[in-house]
Amino acid sequence: PVSGWILSNMQNVNGWAAWQWLFFLEGIPSVLLGATVFWYLDNNVDSASWLSTSEKTVLKTERDRDAGVATVLSVRATLRDPRVLLLSLIYFSFIIGLYGISFWLPEVIRGMGVRDGHRIGLLSAIPYLLAAISMICVSRISDRLHDRRWHIAVCAICGAVGLSAAGFLRGSPVAGMIALSIGTAGVLSVLPLFWTLPTAFLRGASAAAGIAVINSVGNLAGFLSPFMIGAVADATGDTVFGMVAVGGFLLLGAALTTGTSGATVAAKPGQQS
Repeated sequence: PVSGWILSNMQNVNGWAAWQWLFFLEGIPSVLLGATVFWYLDNNVDSASWLSTSEKTVLKTERDRDAGVATVLSVRATLRDPRVLLLSLIYFSFIIGLYGISFWLPEVIRGMGVRDGHRIGLLSAIPYLLAAISMICVSRISDRLHDRRWHIAVCAICGAVGLSAAGFLRGSPVAGMIALSIGTAGVLSVLPLFWTLPTAFLRGASAAAGIAVINSVGNLAGFLSPFMIGAVADATGDTVFGMVAVGGFLLLGAALTTGTSGATVAAKPGQQS
């Protein structure tokens, strides 16, 4: 909604285009947060003044217990570990979906017949609001059932179905928004669950290297996803099939997740991953 308001009301204010105001005003919170993190974020358990001595002891004990069931590999071995490469491909597939939403959700809503920028901004907030609720609920259920793989896979499938259906339901804005909301909730609920997978079997330098590889490979999708959807839209004159392609990558990620080894699944208390 804030973005829509800025685009609708800030054009030519002080000679700036509305998009320039958008970048400037929405960049301010990031700058403030960066300063806040630098000055106030604690570096480790020992430096957290808001924890009691007994709480610090419990946390450090749990941390050491977790470290004892994980494999510590060399950086070179980590980069060649098939599990790291598999997770890189899975993350790449999911980031395709994330960027598909980030770049194209307003355009899909515009395709439903909504033209006012502020109204597009308001409608764009609905899928994200529902996704915020879904992320918390799905994560809690995943913790309770001690499962990661199937929760990730089901969420990715919901993302694929929702995003693909949204394009075909543009004639019915209500149905289209429901599909968009399901798709957005599915994609965003995948991400916090996904990052429990590499830390289930990597620690220390191997965790740093493994997470860096997964993150780097995955974020190459930040280039491919907008380019792919744009190319498909140019070729077909419509964004529908671009969103279907995004859904295909999400289904690929879901399928690959179900094939991950037991080492990448959250363990029940007292059991090794």
